[in-house]
Amino acid sequence: MTNEQTRYSRLAQITKLINTNLELREALEHVVTAISEEIVSCDSVGIYLPQEDGTYRGFVGKPESINGISLDMHIVNTSHDHLAKEVIETKEPIYIPDTSKDSRPDRRAVEAFGIKSLLVLPMAYEEELYGLVFLFDYGIPMDLEPSEIESIEAYVNMAAVAVRNANNLTKKESLLADKQLLLNITKELSLCSTLQEVLDKCFEYLGSVLNNSNIGAHLLDPIACRHINPASLSKDSDWSEEDWKRTHRHLAIDFKKDLVFQEVLATKKSIYIPDTAADSRPNHTACERFGIKGMYLIPLIATGNVLGTIAVVNLHERNHTYPDSALQLAESIVDITAPVLSYLLYIEKQESIIAERTSELTEKNKELERVLKEVKHIGKERELILNSAGDGIFGLNLKGGITFCNPSAIRLLGFHSEEELIGHTYSHIFPECRVGESEVFSPSKPVGRKEAKEEFFYKKNGERFPVEFVITPQIENEQTVGYVVTFKDITQRKQMEAKIKYHAYYDSITDLPNRVLFRDRLHQALKYSERHGRRLGVLFLDLDRFKKINDTFGHTFGDRVLKKIADHLLHNLPEETTISRQGGDEFIVLLPSIQSKQEAQDCAQKVLEIFSDTLLINGQEIAVKTSIGISFFPDNGLNSDQLIKHADVAMYKAKQLSGNQYQLYDPNIENRTVESMELENDLYRALENDELTVVYQPKYDSFHKLIVGVEALLRWNRPNKGRIKPNDFIPLAEETGLIIPMGEWILQQACQQMKAWHQQGQENMTVSVNLSPQQFNQENLVDRVKQIIQETKLPSSCLELELTENLIIHNTRKTLNVIHQLKELGIKISIDDFGTGYSSLGYLKDFPVDTLKIDKTFIDDLPHNPNNAAITNTIITLAASLQLDVIAEGVETREQLEYLTENGCHLIQGYYYSKPLEAADVYRLFS
Repeated sequence: MTNEQTRYSRLAQITKLINTNLELREALEHVVTAISEEIVSCDSVGIYLPQEDGTYRGFVGKPESINGISLDMHIVNTSHDHLAKEVIETKEPIYIPDTSKDSRPDRRAVEAFGIKSLLVLPMAYEEELYGLVFLFDYGIPMDLEPSEIESIEAYVNMAAVAVRNANNLTKKESLLADKQLLLNITKELSLCSTLQEVLDKCFEYLGSVLNNSNIGAHLLDPIACRHINPASLSKDSDWSEEDWKRTHRHLAIDFKKDLVFQEVLATKKSIYIPDTAADSRPNHTACERFGIKGMYLIPLIATGNVLGTIAVVNLHERNHTYPDSALQLAESIVDITAPVLSYLLYIEKQESIIAERTSELTEKNKELERVLKEVKHIGKERELILNSAGDGIFGLNLKGGITFCNPSAIRLLGFHSEEELIGHTYSHIFPECRVGESEVFSPSKPVGRKEAKEEFFYKKNGERFPVEFVITPQIENEQTVGYVVTFKDITQRKQMEAKIKYHAYYDSITDLPNRVLFRDRLHQALKYSERHGRRLGVLFLDLDRFKKINDTFGHTFGDRVLKKIADHLLHNLPEETTISRQGGDEFIVLLPSIQSKQEAQDCAQKVLEIFSDTLLINGQEIAVKTSIGISFFPDNGLNSDQLIKHADVAMYKAKQLSGNQYQLYDPNIENRTVESMELENDLYRALENDELTVVYQPKYDSFHKLIVGVEALLRWNRPNKGRIKPNDFIPLAEETGLIIPMGEWILQQACQQMKAWHQQGQENMTVSVNLSPQQFNQENLVDRVKQIIQETKLPSSCLELELTENLIIHNTRKTLNVIHQLKELGIKISIDDFGTGYSSLGYLKDFPVDTLKIDKTFIDDLPHNPNNAAITNTIITLAASLQLDVIAEGVETREQLEYLTENGCHLIQGYYYSKPLEAADVYRLFS
């Protein structure tokens, strides 16, 4: 009983761990450990995941290798392993107590590992197979009881949940970009006012997703229901729209006989034909005339109805394939377009549609009148007409009692039969109409109008739903004897309109008002303040160094940070404020009515306090700060643009003053903002105009009393401004992306210079160059470094690349791969600013680095500051234990030097020995 309780407890614990988004390998390792240690004693437990070629490869297990074969080298091929094939097909576990008596297992594996007994289980969840689990013994055979197998199945089900969660996470991340694209097109479609604008926008996005601009739309005629007309062609198509339509007329294409179009209309599903010549369905005459080699037809569906098709054709090659993700995204674009198109079709063709509907209703009412004159009950002919109508139809007598109804009306109103409806009063369905004093039914709207009215009807259970309806009088002998009500449910259309409106006014990441809605609220607040003589305040927030968070942790992580910040602002600022995300890392807060400037300053201080606490995102603590600019009405502007601009200017001033503070707008600030714009413009021209130079700071070996290398540093000689400090332009270069060409340029210059010094007799010298996160994340980084080494003929062992600690400890798998490739070239790797990162030091055992560089902040105040001394000694000891070099930067005093050398750090860099020098001055030090 105790063992059972322990298993259930362990199972619950693993369930909890899996649902906390553990990394997949870690989650599966928990499952393997639980099975092997708490349920059954066996020689091996292995989890195998499916591969693209249909085989299953070992992923995690115990032990990790058998007979020198690691788990990931073990492949299960169902063409040989009939036992695995049977488990996959049946999705049921199979236990073989004695493998010598069963031919289904793969004999090669049985003989290679000496397997005596074997249990294979499907790793499945909700009918979907995620992998296989193997348990076997090659010593004493397992003797499993049914209860033990059931327990193992429970843990395997948890493994399936873990794989499913991991797959869902991967899919979710890959869909984020698609989601943003769909949000963009939703917003842009909401601004279109004509059918052509909608189709052009649809063609634009489809062309981008499928990389094919040969796109056309064929729409159903709203009057002649099944007749299809060519409507519009992409502006970027190889055909002109005029020739395209003329060719349709010349060929006299009958779409009713076109099997492809009719299949799309009937099934409401897309069809992709890679080679039209090899498929019998397309109109081959039309394909040959248009030059169509492949086609992709997507139905335009709104409120369950097909409006037509979007055709994407390949004119240049046969058997062209699109990725499944591209096809799904293309169909989503068309799905978003269809409701907007439906609405505009209704608007543009309203008169013809209404005329047709009025004609149909008139004919139906004439038929009803004739039948009412001839018989007292509804005849079969009228019943067939009513039953075939998609819209709901019911009749009313003059007192408002329901006299007849069709099946659509019964279904839409939530009833089960016509007996429930006939004889009841209209008031349960649409109480807006009323019975007058004479007890004669009196519609609240004039009857007989052509246009349909939008109101709400009520179902049997009291649920309200939006409808479009028309009331037509029944006339007999020039007297009204009753009414016919025709209606349709427009719930889906209303929902789509609400969704489009939401995305037009709210930010998709934070759910805060976007800039459009914010400007509207600011405009209304300005009117109120002007009318009542009140002040209002605008706070412009920009997150300090937020780009570093995106570069270090990724944009998905950055989006979570933005959402968390938005939630904190909403919960801590007064309800009357409007908080908006303007884009990127910028927020604006509107204080609609304030008594004094101090109120805005108090609010800004409250915001800074909100940012004083660290944020916990995915188990990672992140410190985010903000700079705030404040402007006031009427002091700093009389309209929205002026107030936002001046708050923005004040924010930049706060950021220049080290950030994490607020600044009130002052006209004098704007002049300094212009200077920062000029700085950015000049920086764009600096590399082109040869304004950048490289200086070199020597690295000394204090033990051997000699220079062992130099660090290449970038300097900018700005025209008419002199030399600019790196801290004044390097962050701007990283923000604008210029750091990539600048970093490549300094690497080229440094290698050339070091090669020249080698030729002058300094063969043992090395040069180190910093790599920014943006440079490191380049896909061609390794190839470019290799090319520069080959061009300059510098021995790769004489080049050292310095990476920041924060860059190394994130994106570990990719980072480790790139570092290994650089090491294979013979390049040395050092960690710059060591000890200032966000993480523990455990990553050092996995990364092939050569040198730890102690950050200057730890060297300052040595040896008097005991905290700095303790950290420095720890880094020196750590480097020695890992057999790494260690160098101290920023050494400026004799005391610092003596302390470092006494504690085992002999490599020194800093002003005590030398400041950064021109290349010629460095050479004089050599001689």
